[in-house]
Amino acid sequence: MSRENFDKLGEECGVFGIYDFDGNDVASTIYYGLFALQHRGQESCGIAVSDTNGPKRNVTSQKGMGLCNEVFTPDSLQALKGDIGVGHVRYSTAGESVPENAQPLVLNYVKGTLGLAHNGNLINAIELREELEQTGAIFQTTIDSEVIAYHIARERVNTHSVEEAVRLAMHKIKGAYSLIVMSPRKLIGARDPFGFKPLCIGKRDNAYILASESCALDTVDAEFVRDVEPGEIVTITENGIASDKSLCLPKEQEARCVFEYIYFARPDSIIDGTSVYHSRIMAGRYLAKDCPVEADVVVGVPESGNAAALGYSLESGIPYGTAFVKNGYVGRTFIKPKQSNRESSVRVKLNVLQEAVKGKRVIMIDDSIVRGTTSGRIVNMLREAGATEVHVRISSPPFLSECYFGTDIPSREQLIAHNRTIEEIREVIGADSLGYLKIERLKEMVNGLDICTGCFNGKYPMEPPTENIRGEYQK
Repeated sequence: MSRENFDKLGEECGVFGIYDFDGNDVASTIYYGLFALQHRGQESCGIAVSDTNGPKRNVTSQKGMGLCNEVFTPDSLQALKGDIGVGHVRYSTAGESVPENAQPLVLNYVKGTLGLAHNGNLINAIELREELEQTGAIFQTTIDSEVIAYHIARERVNTHSVEEAVRLAMHKIKGAYSLIVMSPRKLIGARDPFGFKPLCIGKRDNAYILASESCALDTVDAEFVRDVEPGEIVTITENGIASDKSLCLPKEQEARCVFEYIYFARPDSIIDGTSVYHSRIMAGRYLAKDCPVEADVVVGVPESGNAAALGYSLESGIPYGTAFVKNGYVGRTFIKPKQSNRESSVRVKLNVLQEAVKGKRVIMIDDSIVRGTTSGRIVNMLREAGATEVHVRISSPPFLSECYFGTDIPSREQLIAHNRTIEEIREVIGADSLGYLKIERLKEMVNGLDICTGCFNGKYPMEPPTENIRGEYQK
């Protein structure tokens, strides 16, 4: 389902690439890899493949709006012939949700063909785009990924290799990105120097894989090799993996998006050596230590609230329960009920198990409160089902600022925590008590990894843009 319908956050995208040195077709593997990354984007998806033994411009691609199983068929996958390829699932935070903005992008230029899949958000995309337009570039999309592709292609004209072109392009682009680039006979992965977005390497038989999350490697029966380090460029060829770490920053300057661990990533993924599931369990344990309350049952708002609820239960000794039934069939085409309708979009997706909460004091764990409308409705649903008290605990600190690096956090005026105390937020959502994860717990939660906390305290790892980088598009 599209996360915006749930008053929740959205993430930029998921990327997947594979090079099979035995010459086997890779399209079906990319499809299943994207399927495992579907939670990272439900608006559009695409696959581009090439035959490394064929002519240089023989890229075949298919893209479309919707989920993987809506865009691809067995026949269309069969038609995608090639032993190297990239795939992408998209959630838009900048650039409209239209077919021409679907990825991967495929560029034909003087040196051959480039296929590119990008997860993240550039903060200097507008300036770079204008610079390119001044020199005659014609853009087919409104996404910043095309700016990256152009810069790589331009640099490649004057360099000896595509990986060198990627490195030179990375000097120009600023912001959050995990990239997979397919050239005629190379697969390249690159991660921004701060490490905002995840990217890892896998291996299956005689094939190497790049993916946003390790869960995608599990799905295609590949073994996890390692994470691509923040700032690292890896080049996969028949000779194996070459690494360029010339753009890596000192560890203490890295700034991973902590929401990968709180919300975005699947719980069965491990990112930069830290288990997502473990992080969520720890968030719940810290909430129980820092915001205790007497109650009869702890419940999580599916899906990302479940592990944190279990952590709270383990730490507090209060029984863990299941209070919500989620409708798993609400896809991206879900039509939100109008305000005048009695149907609530929240109720269509979630329903409360009366038996689990009736006559009980309930602790409800969720990953975040953005605007507050959904949280208020869920609290009300629990009360209607007979809960005598509803205590809300949030496994992240309050949002106080926008995100410029690919997380779909609205402008600060739309954030419920903007200019409100925790007590005032509690009143708005109608809870008996409200507690948030303390900001100093975030680093502990992810085993000491360096993280970005900009959306919680306005302290960004780089200077934020002065102009609107999201365009006019409003969900």
